[in-house]
Amino acid sequence: MAAGSAATLLAAVACAVLVLLAPAVSGDAATLESVPDLVKAMYVNIESFPCVRLLNLSGEIGCSNPGHGLVIAPIVRFKNSDDQLAQPSAVLLPLDQMPAFFLRVSNDPELYHKVAGVLVESNGDKLLELSPDRKFPQEDFAPYSNVSHDWNPSGSGIMWNRYDFPVFLLSEESTQTLRKIADKNEKSSNGYQANVAEFDLVMQTTKAETNGSESCLKEQSCLPLGGQSVWASLPPMSNASAEHQKPIIMVVASQDSASFFRDRSLGADSPISGLIALLTAVDALSHLHDLGKLKKQLVFAAFDGEAWGYLGSRKFLQELDEGDDSVNGINSSMIEQVLEIGSVGKGISQGDTLFYAHASRVMIL
Repeated sequence: MAAGSAATLLAAVACAVLVLLAPAVSGDAATLESVPDLVKAMYVNIESFPCVRLLNLSGEIGCSNPGHGLVIAPIVRFKNSDDQLAQPSAVLLPLDQMPAFFLRVSNDPELYHKVAGVLVESNGDKLLELSPDRKFPQEDFAPYSNVSHDWNPSGSGIMWNRYDFPVFLLSEESTQTLRKIADKNEKSSNGYQANVAEFDLVMQTTKAETNGSESCLKEQSCLPLGGQSVWASLPPMSNASAEHQKPIIMVVASQDSASFFRDRSLGADSPISGLIALLTAVDALSHLHDLGKLKKQLVFAAFDGEAWGYLGSRKFLQELDEGDDSVNGINSSMIEQVLEIGSVGKGISQGDTLFYAHASRVMIL
């Protein structure tokens, strides 16, 4: 077994703090015996999951504060994505309105500059067909020229835009808290909205003039995105010369995913279900005897960073070309076929037993 680190083409840092600033409680003043007591009475920490800033060689995507200071803004609840803002505000937004709102913000400069932050409500256990990725994910790497097919029909593409305001997905409990606060602000008779959200140094990843991954990595103002990709073979491979090796069939899967809220959406359906299917196949085959009699050599690989421009598999190919020790035993000229296992979990969970295989050219099995 060997491993190679994914290329550092993307980078991110998340330093996120979201608190609710409310008027001091109207209880017995004697209970406020110290400054920490006062702070505790005024501030409520909100459980939430941030959208982070990501960088590549050409620029930035994702979310962050517009500057290096904190942002404080009144909380306004949007019930529809086409609601209006009278002043800079922290928008409390239903999850099902999120794609339409962010697409609108990206095309409405006036609204964009009034959005101080976005708080996305939890939808509990309700399943929604929402995807922040594009309708054709990673179309730049398609092995064919026609990229008009919608592989991801519910995709909005909003995760690939840059937002200079913080965005958080709320927990279910925090959603209820923020709804009550927003309703109080809305019912305020004097127009003064006493309850505000404070975003303190949220996801500031870059210094001045470091708006790409190469420069910010040099300045150490961001961290590389990626990890370890792993491969193994059945039966174990020897370092024999190419003429004594069998043709290789590689079975690969991704071990990470891309999402708008990285800490909340882990990709259980896609692509982690494919990784589980691969590991299940490896486990089943490992109990068979006489695998050495097979006419083909089986190699299994789990690649990291695939959701971000196929970082893991591209690094793997680079190491093959360079003859790196991490891929010792694999000869690229002997790789006959590559089978990638994608998303299979949703089909199983919804009772669908029909799966599809897609090939970029005619395959002989």
